[in-house]
Amino acid sequence: MELPRQPRLPALLLLCTICCFSCSSHDEVSSREAELSGSGGFVPLFDGKTLKGWNVVPAETAADWSTRQGTIVGVGSANRLSYLVWQDDKLTDFELILRYRLLTNGNSGVEIRAQPDTSGKRPFKGYHADFGHIGIGPNILGAWDFHFARRKEHPCLRGTRLVIDGNETPHHSKIEDALTAADVHPRDWNDVRIIAQGNRFQFFINGKLSSEFTDNAEQGQLNHGAIALQLHDKGMHVEFEDLFLKHIPAEAP
Repeated sequence: MELPRQPRLPALLLLCTICCFSCSSHDEVSSREAELSGSGGFVPLFDGKTLKGWNVVPAETAADWSTRQGTIVGVGSANRLSYLVWQDDKLTDFELILRYRLLTNGNSGVEIRAQPDTSGKRPFKGYHADFGHIGIGPNILGAWDFHFARRKEHPCLRGTRLVIDGNETPHHSKIEDALTAADVHPRDWNDVRIIAQGNRFQFFINGKLSSEFTDNAEQGQLNHGAIALQLHDKGMHVEFEDLFLKHIPAEAP
């Protein structure tokens, strides 16, 4: 009599491993969301499955954005700017946290206080927290980039603290123990924290301050706007996950 076949041990081990990994990943995400959404005061911007609450600008680049396995995926189809824009376009003071990984060379980042650029120079004017591949340079990776329609766009490199005074004169200083390229995980996940409070803005990667600026310009300050994830280059592949936002109450005058 032929005995019933038994499942092969490697297959059983693989199945158990997959199940354990899936459960632990789900529990980790649920635990993180519960922690942030509780006493932390953060709200999720991504449901892990759809782009609900987000829209693409320009609309013809919509195919560049998708979701897969709990991440937002951006793949550049051309050398052009494409933005995935959160629905609240009146954001003022907030703290944003997210994770990103850049799986190719490229230039990406997060536009904040983004407003439509009526000059036609770019889709948006705004303050831009930049990141790109290792080796792209301190003017992009970990830097603030200014997307203005008519104002002068001063450099705020990785490792730099910038103060723009009332008449648009820039004052640069060095940040002690700032982020370096060695602190960034190539082709892997990196934690980002962006704080916008009044006219002061800070950009952290993997827990280290990378760059910050204070905008005291008498004209052209951006005091509200949207959050937008950016694609820049053809063929680049960037992913985002664990996006959470906390509103910061306005400081008393």
